[in-house]
Amino acid sequence: MNGEKMSGEEIIQNPENPQESSREAPAESKPDLGKIILREVLSWVWVILAFLFITGTIVQARVIPSGSMERTLLVGDHLLMSRFGYNAEVPMTPLHERLWREPHRQQIVVFIAPLPEKPDYIKRLIGLPGDNLEIREGVVYINGKKLDEPYRAAPPNPTDNYGPVTVPAHEYFMMGDNRDDSYDSRYWGFVPNENIIGTPILVYMSIDAPGEAWDPGHVRDRMTTYLSVFLHPSIVRWRRIFKVF
Repeated sequence: MNGEKMSGEEIIQNPENPQESSREAPAESKPDLGKIILREVLSWVWVILAFLFITGTIVQARVIPSGSMERTLLVGDHLLMSRFGYNAEVPMTPLHERLWREPHRQQIVVFIAPLPEKPDYIKRLIGLPGDNLEIREGVVYINGKKLDEPYRAAPPNPTDNYGPVTVPAHEYFMMGDNRDDSYDSRYWGFVPNENIIGTPILVYMSIDAPGEAWDPGHVRDRMTTYLSVFLHPSIVRWRRIFKVF
């Protein structure tokens, strides 16, 4: 009947449109926990893959554990090393691939030493493939000419004699700047081209601490040294930070 409300019937109007009958709002759907977990896992997978790609092909951090490259590099220098164009590897595995870039004479190079343990060393490249190399009374001669070495830590040692030898094809002769305290090609021979890993870019941190703290496997000593920086900031060699090579 017109103008009368039917018994038992209630009319609910939309406050925004009084003429429109309200519809019951749909219930909010609960978040899918499985999808949330999957999304988080995939995000972390991409982060890890990006990290592995960067450290395996572009740049990698290294620390100097010995004095074989003094004055150029000091024990406790923390370096960023460029791998770009030199070497690509799958981190934490022996898998690696030598790339297209070639190092040049007197460049500082990180490489896999031709020793049974296959340690990573950092030295200066002295002899190139095909060079006739000789050391007479501590002075290096390349193809009969004296090599100028202003970076050396000490004057030539008259007892240091080696060669003459011809550097084989696709191999290099490496030596430390601190010749009297360097285990290098004079003792274990030439470095194959495929063993080249990269070259240092800059020093991002330098801490004056005993060499044992930086040896592989000495994690506790290294962590103690890092923590001691907060108590004794003077052990940081501030002037060496951002030294570029």
